[in-house]
Amino acid sequence: MAATIRTLCCSALRLNSRHFSSTCGVQAGQKWRLEHGLSRSGTEYGPLTDLPDWSFEDGRPAPPLKGQLRRRQEKEVLARRIVMLTSEVDRGMEVWKEKQEEAKRMEEHKKSLLLKPKGKLLIKKTQS
Repeated sequence: MAATIRTLCCSALRLNSRHFSSTCGVQAGQKWRLEHGLSRSGTEYGPLTDLPDWSFEDGRPAPPLKGQLRRRQEKEVLARRIVMLTSEVDRGMEVWKEKQEEAKRMEEHKKSLLLKPKGKLLIKKTQS
């Protein structure tokens, strides 16, 4: 009897085969949030993740959670990197401008070393 039940269950499973999908589903509203300039999910940044969950009754703030400390540190590292990269770009622009000015000075210096027109050519040049 146990064998007949087992064969019956196995045959029922073979007939009703369900497919198992291991792909990641898109989070609800992710496309809409990205189109409107928001984060992919509601838990990446914002008041629900950045502000404390509770505070003491006398008004003191709650100690920061591990996730809040981690996000604060990540933001600080990112801000330091942004400042460093913008200062590098500023220095590069200054060096480029100095090179342009130096090239302009060299060109003017070369023009000043050229031979000057004399005699009739000088008179024609001043008249025109």
